[in-house]
Amino acid sequence: MNDRLRILVTGFGPFPGAPYNPTQALVERLLRLRRPAFADVDISSHIFPVTYKAVDLELPQALAKHRPQAILMFGLAGRTKHVRIETRARNAVTLLWPDAAQTRVRKGSIGLGPDAMRFGPHTLRLLRAALATGIDARPSRDAGSYLCNYLSWRAIEAASTDNHLRLASFVHIPPLARGSALRRKGNARITLDELVDAGEAMLLEMVVLARQAVLTS
Repeated sequence: MNDRLRILVTGFGPFPGAPYNPTQALVERLLRLRRPAFADVDISSHIFPVTYKAVDLELPQALAKHRPQAILMFGLAGRTKHVRIETRARNAVTLLWPDAAQTRVRKGSIGLGPDAMRFGPHTLRLLRAALATGIDARPSRDAGSYLCNYLSWRAIEAASTDNHLRLASFVHIPPLARGSALRRKGNARITLDELVDAGEAMLLEMVVLARQAVLTS
């Protein structure tokens, strides 16, 4: 492994109620970007199955394999119409909805610890980067209580204990406009192209932030 800056970008697979998860397409598009600012950056990706077991198993494996200094995570928020930059993860797990493997948790918290953990002040810079592309993006204090929040919690934990990881961020995206329904009056949705532009801006900002974090560590 060389000393180049390393960024891990993640998404999720399908889950009950969402047979198509657009985070997969977003991550694929971001990995294909060729920009001068990425010339000396190793950008890797991982798509998590929507199960608690997969997050617990595959997050440590991905961090050990890629040794990223920053991780930018994307998840689907089916009931929102804008991009949500999560500012924290809650110590909460839903007892109502099983994961994609039909596993239900038996308690409503992730584990011992505070009620919530914050990603850090860098989330504001990601928000500004996204807004600069013209997309509707807003900060969020509630990442839910499903797998997106669970992964967020585990990533914040990792950022405080991993020898390499310095920054973690989670971005919720809405269901995307597809096919002929791109821009129907009264039901405007964000398109994949618009989201890729915003994702690129946030990824560029994560590169800057990760460099700063490495230099000051």
